[in-house]
Amino acid sequence: MTMMNNQPISRSGRFSKGLAKETAEFTESISFDWRLWKHDIMGSMAHAIMLNKIGILTKDELEDILKNLEAIGNEIEAGKFTWNPDLEDVHMNIEAELTKRCSAGAKLHTARSRNDQVSLDMRLWLRDEIVDLCIEIRQLQKTLVEISEKNLHVIIPGYTHLQRAQPVLVAHHLLAYVEMLDRDYDRLCDCFYRTNVCPLGAGAIAGTTLPIDRELTARLLGFVDSNNRPRLTGNSMDAVSDRDFILEFCSAAAILAVHLSRFAEDLILWSTAEFNFIRLPDEFTTGSSLMPQKKNPDVAELIRGKSARVIGNLTALLTLLKGLPMTYNRDLQEDKERLFDTADTVRSCVRILSAMMKDAVFNESECRHAASDPLLLATDLADYLVRKGMPFRKAHHIVGSLVGLAEKKGKPLNELSLEDFKSVCPEIGEDVYEIFDLEKALNRRDIPGAPALRQVKKQLACWKKIVNE
Repeated sequence: MTMMNNQPISRSGRFSKGLAKETAEFTESISFDWRLWKHDIMGSMAHAIMLNKIGILTKDELEDILKNLEAIGNEIEAGKFTWNPDLEDVHMNIEAELTKRCSAGAKLHTARSRNDQVSLDMRLWLRDEIVDLCIEIRQLQKTLVEISEKNLHVIIPGYTHLQRAQPVLVAHHLLAYVEMLDRDYDRLCDCFYRTNVCPLGAGAIAGTTLPIDRELTARLLGFVDSNNRPRLTGNSMDAVSDRDFILEFCSAAAILAVHLSRFAEDLILWSTAEFNFIRLPDEFTTGSSLMPQKKNPDVAELIRGKSARVIGNLTALLTLLKGLPMTYNRDLQEDKERLFDTADTVRSCVRILSAMMKDAVFNESECRHAASDPLLLATDLADYLVRKGMPFRKAHHIVGSLVGLAEKKGKPLNELSLEDFKSVCPEIGEDVYEIFDLEKALNRRDIPGAPALRQVKKQLACWKKIVNE
């Protein structure tokens, strides 16, 4: 981004002096809100078309404005536009350059304030970000579905309290994150709906006395519902002070970041020598400057770490807004960096996690060895007793006693003799050993939402259809 410094421009007839240099430096936002340039130009073009319709701009003036706005946009995109920090923000930079190129540019701000203009730009920018992030979430889901299908028969221990609990298919574990991501996707779609409302026409606070056509502007900018009806803000004061759509996005993004962080934590644990369930691709790991044997899961650790900044951004925005009186206050300038950083961070995390998982390799033998611990089927043994008519609480107590007996004898639970089993519970028969067949144990969990192979296959088929739509 090219920046320049000029003498401060005249602010208005109200002031006899220009801004102090320190004030200009302190209040400028062009160093970050330049990112809104494309949407600022889009909004200005739509506003100009509307001003032409109501007779404020002639046809020639409109064509001149549109032509020059397009030219400015092309220069910005090519990196040839020089931003002037003395003009404070993206809106004034573009308007000043337009006015320099065509005299009609001085009419463009008719019936518009920077208050409703910035709200418009932020909504336009965020709409695009939400769409792109949703596409990237779908890609991550698709990657997880593909690796689940590829490793359909890999069994791992499921954990509670980070202690081995019960056996599950690794596909079932991965599909849990696909479910989480789908809730993130839905939250973002809901956020898009509330973002997709046009504030232009609210003016500084109380609209305008000019006969503007807000519906035309909304239609031109795509602020319409599913029936192509324009969606307009209903209260001018709320329109210029509302940042709920930003809060909602940052909240949804924080939840998404937490989901990504939890997945990253699983990958970090699974890639340790202690677990050895998965090998992460070399391209997404780093070494040590001292220890040549190290292969560190830095990408996963950074995904986990970056969740903190996304959560922090949400907290900053909530704190920023909580004490503001109606309506617009300059404090709201602080919303942009938090929003931009959140969008950039979660999108980069989603993309790199998807890329990393494509070439991750599960160590099937190590996974199976860990899942073969017979204690993982202790609950199955309690269910075995329940099927014989025993109340579950009693069955639970008996299995606990059997686990204690196995520990005392220094044997795995499934290697207790039949006499050992019967010494604790006479109802146990020779069929007890069938409980400890790992595949059969998994396939007994054949209810919706459970990790039986048949159920996981059904879920995979369902998700494949969704992520490939």
